[in-house]
Amino acid sequence: MNWKTLEFDQLSARELYLIMRARSAVFVVEQWHIHLDADGHDEGALHLFAAEDMTRQMPILAYARIQPGDSEAPDVVIDKILTSPARRSDGTALALIERALHAICKRWPGRTVRVTAQVGLRGFYEQFGFRKTDGPFLDHGTPYIGLRWQPRTGSQSLFAAQWREREDATPINTFELQ
Repeated sequence: MNWKTLEFDQLSARELYLIMRARSAVFVVEQWHIHLDADGHDEGALHLFAAEDMTRQMPILAYARIQPGDSEAPDVVIDKILTSPARRSDGTALALIERALHAICKRWPGRTVRVTAQVGLRGFYEQFGFRKTDGPFLDHGTPYIGLRWQPRTGSQSLFAAQWREREDATPINTFELQ
């Protein structure tokens, strides 16, 4: 699995197409969330994804969009979080969130992070230190909650240590990210 963290302008046309295809497959087709996925927020975001064999039709195994926030809403937002059906419950989702938090700590040190997740994923996010702040509320008929993560001193080195440990470990079970 090849992980990349790129700004919008750094994405190749093929990478962008495959990311949009994966997002559509999960959010529109699988979850039936009928919406315009190209929502105008991709250009200012950081795009984190894992892929295998970019010549395949669906090579994106995991993806998250990281938005930096602004003066009105300064929290960093991780959204459009997905794992492909083939990589659910094998630790890929865990690695995705770890890498997202690591990238945020590196690029925007000290910033608070927000996610919106299905109610059933609360425990998954709490293992990273996220805490519920909003909800539950319905989105496309599905109950969601808002969660917030506040970085602690040494968060960046903590993630690096976890990656080293996991490289030799067997895959762990995680909640399915949808």
